[in-house]
Amino acid sequence: MLDIKRIREETQAVLDGCRAKGYEVDLDAALKLDDERRRILGEAEKLQHERNVRSKEIGNKKKAGEDAAEDQAEVKRIGERIQTLEQERRDVEAKLEAALLEIPNPADPSVPPGRSAEENELIREGGPDLTYDFQPKPHWDVAERLGLLDFERGVKVAGSGFPVYVGIGARLERALIAHFLDLHTVQGPYREIWPPILVNEASARGTGQLPDKEGQMYVAEKDELYLIPTSEVPVTNLHRDEILPLESLPVRYAAYTPNFRREAGSHGKEVRGLNRVHQFNKVELVKMVEPSTSEAELESLVEDAERVLKSLGLKYRILLMCAGEMGFTQARQYDLEVWAPGQERWLEVSSCSNFRDFQARRMKIRYRPEKGKPALVHTLNGSGLATSRIYVAILEQFQRADGSVEVPEPLRAFVGTDVIALPQGGAA
Repeated sequence: MLDIKRIREETQAVLDGCRAKGYEVDLDAALKLDDERRRILGEAEKLQHERNVRSKEIGNKKKAGEDAAEDQAEVKRIGERIQTLEQERRDVEAKLEAALLEIPNPADPSVPPGRSAEENELIREGGPDLTYDFQPKPHWDVAERLGLLDFERGVKVAGSGFPVYVGIGARLERALIAHFLDLHTVQGPYREIWPPILVNEASARGTGQLPDKEGQMYVAEKDELYLIPTSEVPVTNLHRDEILPLESLPVRYAAYTPNFRREAGSHGKEVRGLNRVHQFNKVELVKMVEPSTSEAELESLVEDAERVLKSLGLKYRILLMCAGEMGFTQARQYDLEVWAPGQERWLEVSSCSNFRDFQARRMKIRYRPEKGKPALVHTLNGSGLATSRIYVAILEQFQRADGSVEVPEPLRAFVGTDVIALPQGGAA
């Protein structure tokens, strides 16, 4: 949520930043509500002063034995008017908050202009040059032959987009989760969190899933809870309505959870296999930092996610997203993508974002600086990483001509083999 003061003082810049993302917003509605709020506060303050003066006069008249009935009646009238104004203030502030919740975080001026993926800025590429003396197969063919995934039974149990991991396929998935967590928490600076996978409305609103992404979330309506689309939601909300001590910053959390997204409107090749599923596993990285450090923390967040890709020996690239490719809440965002040679396309495996104080204002997450009043932190998060498309990249990048798949070195001890192959007479 934006500060109404920023909207008032930087109206055109906010409009330009929102329009760069493709949002047309009505800032005038919020500004008019703020004008009304300030008018009410001004009138209430004057009446409070008048009531204080009248009350003092009543006391003086009573001491002097004078009749104060008229003054008392006026004080009562003033009190009733103040009560009316207080209710009006609450009503206007509720409308103002609702209006502010509909305004996106403007794109930072440093973000490349553009509305399509082709206008994202390539920052760097990494990993090996991939060459094959055979035609690489898409991961769904590789997985089916090796018996790693069962899509049909997933459909029977839950529906399309809920894959079943089988045998070594399940071990490979667990190995990825363990490897990601160990890199970030044992070898890195993050503190591990195991959060709930259901959250209340306040939590979903705090990180910006509501009202922007309500249609993409699964809802347990009877209990008024939401299945999380990412562990960003419960983890960032851990410190909602708190004032953090300065020495606790930066806060760095890593959390594994399953995640649930309806992915309404997705269709075709992009959803085949593990490309886009309704339930998937992910290790999320969350930061809460001093505002002056947030851009440096964003760069280090990207490096932390990139380190996972490097450790697995995958071919990847990093993009700075153009304004139109960012979501409702981000001020600045990088995407990390892996190459899927069987499909001849890049697949996103992580988005690393700086939200500035946009989420913190919704959640009232503050810190206490050395001098002055408590101030809002800046929040950041990024996937470190989502397993499903890394799984895709491993099957497609490390496949061999005989249909087997080489296991990346860091995962071999956990998976229990260097190569996943079809044994004689059965599935892997």
